Amino acid sequence: MILVPITYKGGVYQHDMILELVEDLGGYVIQKQVMAQEVVLQLMVPRDDIDAIRAMAKPMAGEVTLSPLVGTEIAVISPSLEIHHLPHTSCDVAEYLREYGAKTNMIGLSRGFGKRIAQLNVEERDVINEHDLAVYVLGNFETCIARKFPALRRGIHVPIVVVGGPSREALERAIDPPVEGYVGGVGRVMHRFKRPEEIEKLEEIVSEVSRVMDRVREEIAKDPLSILPAHLMDIISDRLPELHEVTSPTPITVQMAGLRVKLPYDRFAERLRELPIDGDLRIGSVADISPSRMRNYILLKIRPFSETNIMV
Repeated sequence: MILVPITYKGGVYQHDMILELVEDLGGYVIQKQVMAQEVVLQLMVPRDDIDAIRAMAKPMAGEVTLSPLVGTEIAVISPSLEIHHLPHTSCDVAEYLREYGAKTNMIGLSRGFGKRIAQLNVEERDVINEHDLAVYVLGNFETCIARKFPALRRGIHVPIVVVGGPSREALERAIDPPVEGYVGGVGRVMHRFKRPEEIEKLEEIVSEVSRVMDRVREEIAKDPLSILPAHLMDIISDRLPELHEVTSPTPITVQMAGLRVKLPYDRFAERLRELPIDGDLRIGSVADISPSRMRNYILLKIRPFSETNIMV
């Protein structure tokens, strides 16, 4: 069964029928947001059953769309927190990726500014590497990017997409060794993206990030995970009642090959490791559990079938 990511938007009234249908079909709810009278559901559902969900949503005036980035956590990185770097372009990129289902975290580097001192510290490197993909939002000048970027990418082993002012061809020429994705013609913009050509650029960024994520999915499929991240999320949500007291909109963030559980590592890691999945099988048997660099959360990385010889 192949699961695909979709988003359902509709009224709060009777949306439980959608949830029940997804559960019956063997799908998963990644995130649920209720805003006044509207509900937004990010879902993983069997590919052959999308039409059944659309058919149920139609009389409720609900909308079902494909959301290729549901189930991913993406870092959007700006060279600094200064006003000329951060607010507009980076916010718009992060927000637009969220529209397509990604959980995004914005990271402003403490010393990423200036051609001579641009660098990445150890904590920033580790936080970025906890994500599925990093989007670097850089400036207007090709020579500046060519000189600064080697220091800003040092030690990063997740896929990188670079967004900058020069054309795509100029970015490819300036960045060596190459990264996984490029979007040119953006750079510094001192206003929110509103014009049609600016929205097209945001669409281009989503398309490039989705292309890179699809390639990652293909790599994972060659050696499947021992358990689906969404399935593991359901198990943890059911068996750790403390998660229901977490005020974050996503107490558990689903990643391509793991989870970020927003509970203190010191108190809950061992308990999490011993939670049963099926019979005597424990979570610690299929996933590596480590402290996150982000607020002492817990990071789970699911091992592939080739390491565990287990498939749940």
